Amino acid sequence: MGKIIGIDLGTTNSAFAFVQAGKPEVITNKEGNRTTPSVVAIDVDSKSEIAGITAKNQMVTNPEQTFYSVKRFIGLKYDDASVKKDLELVPFKTRKSSKGGIEIQFGDKWVTPEEVSAKVLAKIKADAEAFLGESVDGAVITVPAYFDDSQRQATKNAGKIAGLDVKRIINEPTAAAIAYGLEKSGDQTIAVYDLGGGTFDVSILEIGDGIYEVKSTSGDTHLGGDDFDQRLIDNFVDEFKKEQGIDLKEDPAALQRLKEAAEKAKIALSSSEQTEVNLPYITADAKGPKHFRMTLKKADMEKLVSDLVDKTFDSVRQALKDAGVEKSEINEVVMVGGMTRMPMVKNKVKEFFGKEPNISVNPDEVVAVGAALQGAVLAGDKEVDDITLLDVTPLSLGLEVNAGQMHVLIPRNTTIPTEKSEDRFTTGVDNQPAIDVKVLQGERPLAKDNKVLGTFRLDGIPAAPRGVPQFEVTFKIDANGILNVKAKDKGTGKEQDITITASTQLDQEEIDKLVKEAEENASKDKEEMEKLKVRNDADSYVFQSEKLLKDHADKISEDQKTTLEDKNKEIKEELAKADDADLEKLKTLSNELMEKMQEVGAKVYEDAGGETQAEGESEDKPNAEEGEVVDQPGADKSEEGKTVE
Repeated sequence: MGKIIGIDLGTTNSAFAFVQAGKPEVITNKEGNRTTPSVVAIDVDSKSEIAGITAKNQMVTNPEQTFYSVKRFIGLKYDDASVKKDLELVPFKTRKSSKGGIEIQFGDKWVTPEEVSAKVLAKIKADAEAFLGESVDGAVITVPAYFDDSQRQATKNAGKIAGLDVKRIINEPTAAAIAYGLEKSGDQTIAVYDLGGGTFDVSILEIGDGIYEVKSTSGDTHLGGDDFDQRLIDNFVDEFKKEQGIDLKEDPAALQRLKEAAEKAKIALSSSEQTEVNLPYITADAKGPKHFRMTLKKADMEKLVSDLVDKTFDSVRQALKDAGVEKSEINEVVMVGGMTRMPMVKNKVKEFFGKEPNISVNPDEVVAVGAALQGAVLAGDKEVDDITLLDVTPLSLGLEVNAGQMHVLIPRNTTIPTEKSEDRFTTGVDNQPAIDVKVLQGERPLAKDNKVLGTFRLDGIPAAPRGVPQFEVTFKIDANGILNVKAKDKGTGKEQDITITASTQLDQEEIDKLVKEAEENASKDKEEMEKLKVRNDADSYVFQSEKLLKDHADKISEDQKTTLEDKNKEIKEELAKADDADLEKLKTLSNELMEKMQEVGAKVYEDAGGETQAEGESEDKPNAEEGEVVDQPGADKSEEGKTVE
């Protein structure tokens, strides 16, 4: 069996490592470097595909056929607002695929972001095999903690395309904590602050006895070193335009040179107070060639990017809140990602937590090292201490029920892998032949305010009155964070399921705001839920009334029948007004109808000599349309050993 390696597939750079004799070691690529640029290109001369530093070196001369930062696009939709913003910043051509995803023009063909990432992974695999002198078949690949199901699946697909058996997808902060070996210092609560080239993650973990339990995670999948570079690029462009009257944003080759200069200046200012940016022959006009030169001071750069650093602490506060931990209770702050080398970042982290952050492990390599250690555990390496990873799902998962409500099966920050089943679901109309299961992700009580991950249909339901069929729905998240949903008709045993794949995506500009939005909209959501409840109750009472009239027609007087039918008619007329319905009127009518049903029901049972509850007072069946799933409150019957809501 081939070797299992750990791979940190980064936005800007990637690193990979393996474990030998129980010790992790970073693998150098064929160019002799410990990190590999996550860049792919088509060589100008040979037209062959290249990856890594050789691809990065031709970014200036061949911008349209040099592909970088594709991690920002993997598993996402073309129409996502954040994607459109990022696509404006890259020189290569893209288009919307037939499935709504992103395609990149790669030579004379169009490919997906995962296919481009696969070329980076293929180079990593080849370089690792050359370094180790043996085949590499398996890999543990890391992703930002806030990557959703689509992005995780797309990353796994990239590995498969590259010829790798992806043994596990793990979160970058978790991998970093493993690499630091903090479990050897006793029980601790730690914060992992991970600011990389394209993403920011923060996780709160409890560590002890070889167990790494993620208590919460938060972050921003569109905040990283690239954004810092862009601030410098924008500043360079503005300065040049003031001086020369030429907009360098219209010149792709010039922009690539500015990008390289910005990255070098940022690195230089991590250890110097100022640096020179000198780009001769940056462009030309009718008067001749133009040169760009400026002195950039550390203080000026920090002013340009200070708000980006401050923005990371919004996620830090959210993670602490979700974990139920005060910042004073954090024993250790672990720094990950190349951007944490910036003195301002280190200082602001120290100021926030009130303690020196831990920077004892190379921030560019620490994630790959942790992934390699996890790979060794999965391979059964007895020389590596056993590690138990208890990651969490970042957002709540559930399904749409009752004409628009979000029913949560797996709350956010639930430890994964996990499985939850409930059999409280039924049909909404008589003789309903199928149910549509709409899988949702988010924190809002109304389905329309959450992200639809996927939809599937369970059909072949035998004709039966509304509320009679019973369905069990199971949500299962594996150790990679990938979701599978199954619906089963308990009467027939028929099943249908869906695995959320890369064709379903989450808008990355919204993902880090979802929890905050849920809090900000709590009052509005409560009002909307109340409206929905009034309508559902009204419909339910009509249903019960009509059932009472049908089941006991011979025991109900004409006057009682007329009264109930008139109330039913009034309620139906009001419900037909949809959003214009008078909710107070519906409440009144519903109460009046329920009182009449109780009177009639009591009379029916009195005449029959019974003392049991009137059939008219059956369990509520909320308003529904054909195909909808109806939730039956109080009917929880989860699988043995599984948590019940």
